[in-house]
Amino acid sequence: MGKRQGIFNYFYLLPIIAIVLFLFLYPVAYAVYISFTNFSLFHFFQYSYIGFKNYINILTNPNFYFVELLKNTAIWTIGSLIPMMILGFFLALILNQSDLKFKNVFFSTFLIPWAFPAYISLLIWSGMWDYSYGIINKIIGLIGIAPVNWLNNTTYAWVALILTNVWLSFPYYTSIFLSALQSIPRELYEIAEVDGAGMLTRFGKITLPMMKSTLVFVGVSGFIFTWNNFYPVFILTGGGPGTSTDILIVYSYQEAFDYNQYALASAYSIISTIILAIMAVIMFRYSRILEGRG
Repeated sequence: MGKRQGIFNYFYLLPIIAIVLFLFLYPVAYAVYISFTNFSLFHFFQYSYIGFKNYINILTNPNFYFVELLKNTAIWTIGSLIPMMILGFFLALILNQSDLKFKNVFFSTFLIPWAFPAYISLLIWSGMWDYSYGIINKIIGLIGIAPVNWLNNTTYAWVALILTNVWLSFPYYTSIFLSALQSIPRELYEIAEVDGAGMLTRFGKITLPMMKSTLVFVGVSGFIFTWNNFYPVFILTGGGPGTSTDILIVYSYQEAFDYNQYALASAYSIISTIILAIMAVIMFRYSRILEGRG
């Protein structure tokens, strides 16, 4: 009776399993399926299986556009992640000082970027980077620097994108790092100070070792999130000028909804997911964070 009752209890999980399968696995499985078809606007109702043709077309494109997208995605991800982590960690160290006054005011101020919907913030930043009336050019004009066409110049477009993304994301990194810093026992610092350890020694011998797991976890999760962070690039530059800031996730969207090549877009997104999954596994494997030895 007890065993039968135990088996019967598993039936209570069936609704949850059905919802998970429908909301997560079905869209993924369908995206994989149509990536092996010729599904497009011209074959919207009668598309057929074409094997790996879409993947071959992407990887053997004579213009090496996939390589360009991969390079841009790497620039976007690494270029954003490094300053976000450095700034977030630096601000967390400041906020963690026990003798800092108005700590709550500073922390609340740092959270302002989170107070606005990201879409609205990006529209505001789009206006701020504008060549003719943007506030950025007005400010640099005060110190004698000529106006910069931020969003229509290959180099400056990356600067604008990464600075905007850092502004949007640093509160998350600051919050996580501050929480981890506050979990380090104060007694360790007090003992080290009694032993004559200076600020840099305490940072190198206590803070960094105790923060290692958090730094690795935030680095890996931040890498995964930034790789697929769609809105900043889509709203600010749309992948331009030309294709100089186009990244995999944005181009997948454009391929589907601008060019109506739904199967090709699915193939791009599947390739992007596979690359990201492989890198995440490698990073988790070598960081050993999931083994509790990070």
